[in-house]
Amino acid sequence: MTVWIVILVTGLGCYLMKLAGLAAPRRLLDHPKVRGFAMTVPIALLAALVAIQAVTEDGALVFDLPRVSGLAAAAVALLLRAPFLLVILVAAATAAGLRALGLS
Repeated sequence: MTVWIVILVTGLGCYLMKLAGLAAPRRLLDHPKVRGFAMTVPIALLAALVAIQAVTEDGALVFDLPRVSGLAAAAVALLLRAPFLLVILVAAATAAGLRALGLS
């Protein structure tokens, strides 16, 4: 029963946060600091998710050479302004190639 209470409270909290964003006055949303915050938070969250997925496995910190190399290859492709699909392919090919060579 406790799990369902947590699920309901979390769902209600998410709904109220979404409602607060929709009910916020326009002049608040047009403020440069709020706009800057809204532009950078998704980038920071995505970077954090990528970092966690790249160096952890089952909650433990691991160094997986193919995975980290794929991430590095993707970063280089992004710096070279490659299209996103190509970035994904470069990262996957790098990781797959290193795994095929027996590195892990």
